[in-house]
Amino acid sequence: MDERSEVNQADAWERSYWSWEVLFAVAYVATALLVLFSSDRPTTAKIVAEAALAAIVAGYLAVGRRLVQSAHSGRAHIAAAVLIALMSTAMLATTTASFALFIACPLLFMLLELRPAAVATTLLILFEPVSGVLNGGWNGQLLSILLPMTAILITFSLLAGKFATDVLRESHARAELIRELESSQAEVARLSREAGTAAERERLAREIHDTLAQGFTSIITLTQAIESELDTDLSTVRKHLALADRTARENLAEARAMVAALAPSDLATGSLPEAIRRQADRLAEELGIPVECAVDEGLPPLSTAVEVVLLRAAQEALSNVRKHSGAALVRVRLSAVDGAIRLRVEDNGRGFTPDADVFGFGLRGMRSRAEQVGGTLRVRTGANGGTELELEVPV
Repeated sequence: MDERSEVNQADAWERSYWSWEVLFAVAYVATALLVLFSSDRPTTAKIVAEAALAAIVAGYLAVGRRLVQSAHSGRAHIAAAVLIALMSTAMLATTTASFALFIACPLLFMLLELRPAAVATTLLILFEPVSGVLNGGWNGQLLSILLPMTAILITFSLLAGKFATDVLRESHARAELIRELESSQAEVARLSREAGTAAERERLAREIHDTLAQGFTSIITLTQAIESELDTDLSTVRKHLALADRTARENLAEARAMVAALAPSDLATGSLPEAIRRQADRLAEELGIPVECAVDEGLPPLSTAVEVVLLRAAQEALSNVRKHSGAALVRVRLSAVDGAIRLRVEDNGRGFTPDADVFGFGLRGMRSRAEQVGGTLRVRTGANGGTELELEVPV
């Protein structure tokens, strides 16, 4: 970013100051020619003036352009003092060199603050009639011409200098603003990346919790049941082994679907009602309790995002029944009501206590999923005890 900013500022400098550099070149060449062909001063004086003017040009090309960009620095003040000395030397050698004031005065305003530049410019311009008197002697007619011209030149230089100072100040402020904007954009991009990474991590955590973690919990429950029944009921052991095998295979399918960034494997192999029925049947097989599953006919078509939210909510609700409720009966119903799809899972277990630590990651994840599709989630104690979970999402 820093290299790009420097390049942009260099380009802006070239675009903004080419006209000034044309004026600088024209004024210097014109003044040098006038001094060269003037006949009122000896050759030695003209050589001194030409040398001083050439030194001004060389200094500007060597360091002046960079100092103007970093105006008001300590080096800029030194450069201004050297410029005044060289300009005074040239005008003292020959008054004709005062035409170079057209480049010296703007440079002073570029290098110095407004007030010091105004004072330095005024003194330098006032040196012109002094040079005229020193070079040509006291001449009332000459002074009658030089003094009005000097007053006009001072007024013009101060107004032009004020304008140039304001333009430079605005240019530097704009460059600083651009740097701040670039820095802010980089910070916003960084924060956006971090927020996106955090959101993706949370999403993956919900996916893993709703699929793989629940599947592994089921496998652990089945293996514990197998261990307790291994010496007493081989037929039940075989049944549990088959269920554990199926659960492990479904977990593997979920993991592959997650890696491939696909929809849940249950939805990839069937409809949403079928997937919810399979979850209910699995719970019935694992716990050996009746699990009633009712799905309304003619459900409206749903987006994949809504189907995922409903399926994950059913999985989490049934997982909570498995782990916490101790229920003897579970009812699952998927229905269409008032432009929304409602999923209700009820059990007759221990019930729901708001102060209890049941709002773990699973329920928080369900609520977050529901909010992402504009849905609402409610968990409460049922009328006859147990727990009711109700999720509504708009169609």
